[in-house]
Amino acid sequence: MALSVPLMAQQQSPEDQEKKLRESIETMLEKYEQTLELEYWQVFYLDSIMTHDYGAMMKELESKSKAKVENSDIYIQVQDKWNEQMYNSFRKVLNEEQWNKYLKQGAARDKKSRDKRQEKKNR
Repeated sequence: MALSVPLMAQQQSPEDQEKKLRESIETMLEKYEQTLELEYWQVFYLDSIMTHDYGAMMKELESKSKAKVENSDIYIQVQDKWNEQMYNSFRKVLNEEQWNKYLKQGAARDKKSRDKRQEKKNR
């Protein structure tokens, strides 16, 4: 889900992009609220984190697109940077039980993929 949000931005008006982004964030929040049994304040923080970081990711991807960057690795690096930021921010908000559930829902797999790409890049 995390990677699909920025990819949908292509070929849409800014208003449509923002609306789709907000809908995606709301969907993810609802899922997290149910599966992780979040407190109201945690929902607020996760919403703030995702709204800021996905928005920043979209802006950065858009600037790469406007600059006619064609290397797909650059776009993946941008996504990895912001997804890593969200991962680390979520860790600060979730308790141990919630964090373990979050990891089991795919966050651990995504983190491992990001780490592998980073390791490959550093070689």
